[in-house]
Amino acid sequence: MTISTHSPEPGIAVVTVAAPPVNALTVRGWFDLAAAVEQAGRDPGTHVVVLRAEGRGFNAGVDIKEIQRDPGYSALIGANEGCAAAFSAVYDCAVPVIAAVHGFCLGGGVGLVGNADVVVASEDAEFGLPEVDRGALGAATHLARLVPQHLMRALYYTASTITAQQLHHHGSVYAVVPREELYETALALARRIAAKDTRVIRAAKQAINGIDVQPVHRSYRFEQGFTFQLNLAGVSDGARQEFLDGREKP
Repeated sequence: MTISTHSPEPGIAVVTVAAPPVNALTVRGWFDLAAAVEQAGRDPGTHVVVLRAEGRGFNAGVDIKEIQRDPGYSALIGANEGCAAAFSAVYDCAVPVIAAVHGFCLGGGVGLVGNADVVVASEDAEFGLPEVDRGALGAATHLARLVPQHLMRALYYTASTITAQQLHHHGSVYAVVPREELYETALALARRIAAKDTRVIRAAKQAINGIDVQPVHRSYRFEQGFTFQLNLAGVSDGARQEFLDGREKP
């Protein structure tokens, strides 16, 4: 697994996640991602961050196998804290963050995208929260930033996915393009932002966050409390194992 950062052009930092096979991140992976985004934003030479991924999809959430291998709750607590850190890093980044999404964007991926400033996606991108099928809760906070309230609830309760085209209709995805054009589309948008006076853009980021009607940090941690409750009740472990057993069947 690697979380790498490079600058293809002046003012643009690209943070890339590569965690085969499906970009399901371990506890360390979430904290590494948070650190990479935070560091990019702190660099005065960075005017905008592009968050992207390699492989089959953008993000498949937490590494459930890591949680199941832990006889206690350390991995679960770490995953929840790591997700909160990564989501917060995107939201609180000193400069705008553009999420470039391809393939599947599930669970924690929705948390990252929902907290991004701008989202561009490939035509094959799908977004969803399978949490209720895994005996967990979380990221409804972020899905609610992508779709209207009642649609969010339907998607959440049914663990259904929604396409990039549908999100574009709702205005939460800025552009939908063929997969081979996704990176260049994100870079083109990043160039437009990077060309502005970064002092103004950084102030704008603070101002926009300051008038946000949703307390994203508090509401997400509130959701996570119910995940702990479900784990303590013995509900989550069985749901996670059922998912892993089903996935490993021929």
